[in-house]
Amino acid sequence: MKRLVPAEPYNGGVTSAPPSPTTVIRPGPSPARLDFASGIFDYAPAPESVRPEIAGSYGLFIGGTSVDAQGGKRFATTNPATGETISEVAEASAADVDRAVAAARAALPAWSALPGIERGKYLYRIARRLQERAREIAVLETIDGGKPIKESRDVDIPLAAAHFFYHAGWADKLAYAFPGTDPKPVGVCGQIIPWNFPLLMAAWKIAPALACGNTVVLKPAETTPLTALRLAEICDEVGLPAGVVNIVTGAGATGAAIVEHPGVDKIAFTGSTEVGKRIAKAVAGTDKTLTLELGGKSANIIFEDASIDQAVEGIIEGIYFNQGHVCCAGSRLFVQESIADRVTAKLRDRLATLRVGDPLDKNTDVGAINSRAQLDTIERYLRIGRDEGATLHEVNGSALPDAGNWCRPCFFTGVQPSHAIAREEIFGPVLAVMTFRTPAEAIERANNTPYGLAAGVWTDKGSKIFEVASKLDAGVVWLNTYNKFDPTSPFGGFKESGFGREGGRHGLRPYVRL
Repeated sequence: MKRLVPAEPYNGGVTSAPPSPTTVIRPGPSPARLDFASGIFDYAPAPESVRPEIAGSYGLFIGGTSVDAQGGKRFATTNPATGETISEVAEASAADVDRAVAAARAALPAWSALPGIERGKYLYRIARRLQERAREIAVLETIDGGKPIKESRDVDIPLAAAHFFYHAGWADKLAYAFPGTDPKPVGVCGQIIPWNFPLLMAAWKIAPALACGNTVVLKPAETTPLTALRLAEICDEVGLPAGVVNIVTGAGATGAAIVEHPGVDKIAFTGSTEVGKRIAKAVAGTDKTLTLELGGKSANIIFEDASIDQAVEGIIEGIYFNQGHVCCAGSRLFVQESIADRVTAKLRDRLATLRVGDPLDKNTDVGAINSRAQLDTIERYLRIGRDEGATLHEVNGSALPDAGNWCRPCFFTGVQPSHAIAREEIFGPVLAVMTFRTPAEAIERANNTPYGLAAGVWTDKGSKIFEVASKLDAGVVWLNTYNKFDPTSPFGGFKESGFGREGGRHGLRPYVRL
């Protein structure tokens, strides 16, 4: 049981007049709350005891070994919670990408000719090694990315291992996945992943590619390269043949070199819609195949017959526990008018209980923003929301750390569909709350976006669930829950959220030629 210690009390936050359209509301504790929720008591710090070994510098993983970048260039990866440099990482040039593609091309004939059951054994070994080193890798993920340790420990790393386990099972069953065909690998796969789920996204990309007999050149985000490089260590530990997986670190120029390389047969990209459009233009007219998982402005719809407490908890989990750093985060909330006041009151109360701070503290709910540039973007949208006339609700609490990148979880009310905060992806712990009267209006407003990645529906009526879900333009619709993932279930979007699926049998299709 956690030891309880006194914490700084809230300042009350009482206003004597109704808020203006640009007022920032910082509510104090509800009089009905227990002491634990009102801030009189709080959990004592529970820092993670595991400290993984981190080298002072890392090279590229090409041909089964660590090599320096040909130009000798390096860049720093920093801890977003402190601003301190963690390590220096090699910056791959176009020449380095060429080396990686050559290594992948050389390894392709033997790997693709290996019986599926043997390829599956390697994937099983990777999965088991991820499980064995899970605690260490979770801490490394949190140090490098800023997300709370309980999310890295309980979600990211277990799911990454699960994807390798799942795709290991498919490796010798591809003929059953695509009956009546003779599935063949597409070849060398160039894969580019973002910073929000560094190891999990690597597993989403690498596992199906290897199961189908392909080889890989993967580029992690420049702000979160360390767990991808730790995965390279695991590939070496389990004896994966040299060149089957190659990892090159760097920024946009490195990714562009992968996309434009003539020796790459397939591109798989997860990231922003803007970059995805540029990649689509670059690939157009070539023989490369392409899958894109891009941005989102996902909607959560709460009907008046929903379990409100359950729905509020789903909202919290869908956007605040991950700092809004998922492209499918439910950043738009549509609430039926009759319950709008109740929902916003409960949401305000629940936000007041969230703990923001050290990501390595096992009690932390909301960690650090991944980079200063991302924090600047979030703060810009907070200013835009107020300037457009919406009301910003922030949560009081103890002071945030002086160093690092921090943003308190917050939400806007009085939001109009034309507001930028209702249309554009913020990628932060910021929620736009709007209302509706009828199911038809909810569907119309939820679909009023160029994105189509995910959505959530909250109601106790089963018929309403299926009726609404069938009319939403979203690749994934969660029903009375949110942000639940499973490797057997395909994930992907429509419209400007991209095309192609990852996970499930559908996720195998981009990695085979039929």
